[in-house]
Amino acid sequence: MDWLAGTWAVFRKDLRVELRNRYAANTLLLFALAALLLVAFAVGPQPASARMRAALLWIVLLFAASIGLGRSFVAEHEGGTALLLRLHTRASMVFAGKLLFNLGLVSLLTLVTTAVFMLLLGISVGAPGLLATTLALGTLGLTGATTLLSALVARASRGGPLLPVLLLPILVPVLVSGVGATRKALLGQRWATAQDELLTLVGFAGATISAAVVLFDYVWTE
Repeated sequence: MDWLAGTWAVFRKDLRVELRNRYAANTLLLFALAALLLVAFAVGPQPASARMRAALLWIVLLFAASIGLGRSFVAEHEGGTALLLRLHTRASMVFAGKLLFNLGLVSLLTLVTTAVFMLLLGISVGAPGLLATTLALGTLGLTGATTLLSALVARASRGGPLLPVLLLPILVPVLVSGVGATRKALLGQRWATAQDELLTLVGFAGATISAAVVLFDYVWTE
């Protein structure tokens, strides 16, 4: 099978399943919205610092994505479709197709969560372009990490709790850099001041996806 055709087939399969049961989208959005309401209630009417607002936003995004995408590969094993994918597609096709599907879900999550977050807390953004770039890079890195970790979760169901061990150290760079760049965007600082955070997000996304390309064949076929 052609690589692009195989990747598209995996993406379409996941999309059809999601449109039928809406499990991942509902989990992502309901968790995010519930967390945002709790955040708005806890913060209250008093103004919060830009750093606190940025941290709260990224914590919601990180945990919502981790919870919502955690079953991406577990569902393949539970539904008995993992063997069919192994027989008819290459590992790189499976990873690319699921990465594309998960990227769409996390992008939707990021868009809705950020809009609701800004509305509930009455936040104005001083540098919208910087905020959009930060969220886009963070979304890419977060998606790459959670897609690979989801494959490890499928193995963890048989081989041990790997996800809790790997989740925090892998996603800490995204959280730290995302919070720093988002804070500067909220304050309206110039792009040059967030250069280090943006470069870290770019490097993390590239390193995560590169590592997944190298490791996924082993993770998926074992």
